[in-house]
Parts: sequence; C-alpha cells; structure tokens
Amino acid sequence: MTPPTAPTSPAPARWLVADPGPLGLAGFALTTFVLSVFNAGILDSHLEPVVLPLALFYGGLVQLLAGMWEFTKNNTFGALAFSSYGAFWMSFAAYVKFIVPGLPADSAHQATGLFLLAWTIFTLYMTVVTLRVSVGLMAVFVPLSVTFLLLTIGAFAQAPGVTHVAGIFGLITAATAWYNSFAGVLNTTWGRIVLPLGPR
Repeated sequence: MTPPTAPTSPAPARWLVADPGPLGLAGFALTTFVLSVFNAGILDSHLEPVVLPLALFYGGLVQLLAGMWEFTKNNTFGALAFSSYGAFWMSFAAYVKFIVPGLPADSAHQATGLFLLAWTIFTLYMTVVTLRVSVGLMAVFVPLSVTFLLLTIGAFAQAPGVTHVAGIFGLITAATAWYNSFAGVLNTTWGRIVLPLGPR
C-alpha cells in the first residue's frame, strides 16, 4: 500500500512585465524634443514653460517608472538610464521653477552650468556602455552627449549660439530616441524585426 503524499502547492504564477523600454524612450524623446525646439531658437523662449509639465510627468515620472520596471527585468543599463534621466527631468523642472528665480542674476549661469556638467559626465560614461548594448541606443547617446556638452559650454560661457547648436543636437537625439521607441513597440507587436536596432 502506497502511503499518502502531501498535496503539492502549485508554483506561483510569474508576474510578466512588458518591455518598458519603448515607454521610457518615448517619454525621453518627447520631452527632449520640446525643450530642444526652444534651445534651437525655433520658437519664442517665452513659451518655454510648456516644457515643465512634460518634464515632471512624461519625461520625469513615467521614465522613472520605466526604470523601476527595468529592475524587475534584470536590465541594469535600462534601469539606470531611465531612472536617472527621469530624475533629471524632474530635477530640471524643480530647478527652473523654484531655484532659478532665487539665484543671483549675475551668477545663475554658473549654477546651471554645474547642473549640466554633472549630467554631461553621467551621459558620457553611459555612452561608453552603449557600445555593448546596441547600435540603436548608441545612436541616441552620442548626440545626447554632444547636446549636454554644448549646453554646459553655453551656460558657463553665456553663449546663446552654442545653446542653439545644442538644441539642434537635442532634436537629433529626440529623433533617434523616438526611432528606438517605435522600433521596440513595432517589433514586439509584429513579432518580428520590422525596424532594425543594430547588433548588440
């Protein structure tokens, strides 16, 4: 006679998380695009506050959430990039809205330059990492590095012409980020490679 065995508990269902990459890239691309339109001098700078709600919610909160979801997928690069740039956009909104008005007019550009310099350093080493991630992301981070570098120089030197060039590179960055986002959601939905992102 076979002794009774204890009932086995079913394995817990695995929580599947959709790829958060296209969402994070879309939030980054759209917010970068809007700000870069003003940096490039395409629209009147008096309209620039329209960037702040985007920076707070789409470029900021949504991108931060995308970074948190990347942690659950064990994607170190995606988690660090989305979380950090989400924090960048939220801190940018807070800096422009609450800090800049209280800074001395003759030295505010130095604070802005320091803020941008720190993000330039971060972006440069993330750009190096993209060499082992994908060509598509490298195409985002190379112009992004140039954008931050030129914005830093433009702020410290108080050179609007340099900032305008940075805006052009920012538009290029936004376009490549949108391409990566579109490719991610399109390829996943179609179940095959429709838009290539290059080798990893």
